[in-house]
Amino acid sequence: MLVEQIWTGNAGRNFNYLVACSETGEALAIDPLDHRKCLARAKAKGWTITQVLNTHEHRDHTGGNAEIIAATGAKLLAHRNARIDGIDRGLAAGDVIKIGRTAELECLDTPGHTMAHICVRAHGDIPALFCGDTLFNAGAGNCHNGGHPNELYNTFSQQLAKLPDNTLIYPGHDYIVNNLRFTLSREPDNARARALLPDMEKQDTERALVTTLALEREINTFFRLSSPSVIAHLREAFPDLPEHPDERTVFLKLRELRNKW
Repeated sequence: MLVEQIWTGNAGRNFNYLVACSETGEALAIDPLDHRKCLARAKAKGWTITQVLNTHEHRDHTGGNAEIIAATGAKLLAHRNARIDGIDRGLAAGDVIKIGRTAELECLDTPGHTMAHICVRAHGDIPALFCGDTLFNAGAGNCHNGGHPNELYNTFSQQLAKLPDNTLIYPGHDYIVNNLRFTLSREPDNARARALLPDMEKQDTERALVTTLALEREINTFFRLSSPSVIAHLREAFPDLPEHPDERTVFLKLRELRNKW
């Protein structure tokens, strides 16, 4: 499986992706908002885009569909309940997307950011997760436009937290600097996040850091729900927090704070 992460350079700080078969050159375009860059990258690589996948229905992820499909004749894939025009294949949990002869992606039904959100997982020696707006580097998706924080917690706790530590994380946006700053506002003694922040403040997003789930467990406050430091600083914002809050409560309070941060 070959992966190209494409930095759009837009105000929304979107990442687009091409996932290709190393034998046939067939490629899947994931959330190809910047259709020009996606088509140009595929051409430069000698790949043919045969499928488009939208992780969810928001315009900043579907906005390039028409142009990609017009140029390539690609089929459109998305969650079976997504409100997206022209879906050729509606996806559900456990469905497999085949790309040429060598690449396969398993669909995960991951509600929270929206209620019809798909993440796709590549198995193998180096597993990978293309996670749209569910999981960000050092952060979690918001739930403002059709989602629900309870469902986002369920997705994190019941699905994402159970993935292997070496899973590569490919999110839909680059928000890592702000997310690390939020982590440090909640857990000032997080040495790993503090050490990483200066590098991320000057990183070249054309060659962005690809984190692993192991790193996310260290720097992403939404995976650090039992940290005494996180809980202690959360109590400063929510004095009525129970003495031993459950992880769902911590997650929901963190998401509430991040909405205003």
